[in-house]
Amino acid sequence: MIVWLNGTHGVGKTTTSRLLQPLLPGARVLDPEKVGETLMDIRPTLRATDDFQHWDPWRPLVVETAQQVLQYAGGTLIMPQTVLVERYWREIADGLAGHGIPVRHFVLHTDTDTLRDRIRNDTDMGPSTFRFSRVEPYAEAARTWLHDEAEVVDTTNTTAEQAARQIASAVLG
Repeated sequence: MIVWLNGTHGVGKTTTSRLLQPLLPGARVLDPEKVGETLMDIRPTLRATDDFQHWDPWRPLVVETAQQVLQYAGGTLIMPQTVLVERYWREIADGLAGHGIPVRHFVLHTDTDTLRDRIRNDTDMGPSTFRFSRVEPYAEAARTWLHDEAEVVDTTNTTAEQAARQIASAVLG
C-alpha cells in the first residue's frame, strides 16, 4: 500500500511523514522528490522548467520506483509529495493501480494565512519564494479537484504529531 501525503509546499508533509512512519507497521518513507533530483542531475540538463514534475519521465519513474521498492521490501510506502496538476496525479494513480498497488491519498491542508506564516517562519528552510509561489496554484487545485480526490486533513490548528496519528488511525481503520 501507498500512503500519499499531498498538499502545498510548507504545509508539513515531510515532517508528518517522518512521524507517521513508526505508527504504521512495516512502513517506509519514499520521497518522490528524490526522483526529481535525479532528473535534475542529468547533464546536459533536460529542457528548462520551474518544476521537475513537468518532465514527462518523472511520473512513470515515481510509479516504477514505488513498485520496485514495494516488490523488494513489502510493507507500506509513505510518499510525501505535492502534486497540483490533476493530469499528473491521474498518471501516477493510474500507474500504481496498474501494478495493483492500493493508494490512500491524503491532503494536508491549512488556511492561507497560517500557511504563509509557516513558510515565512520556517526555521529549517527559511522563507522560500518557491513555496510562496505555490500557494495560489494549491488553492486552485483544492477548489477544482484535489480535495475531491483525497482525504483532507486540516492542519490549521493541528500539530504534525496529531496529523500523523489521524492518518495512521484512518489507514489502520
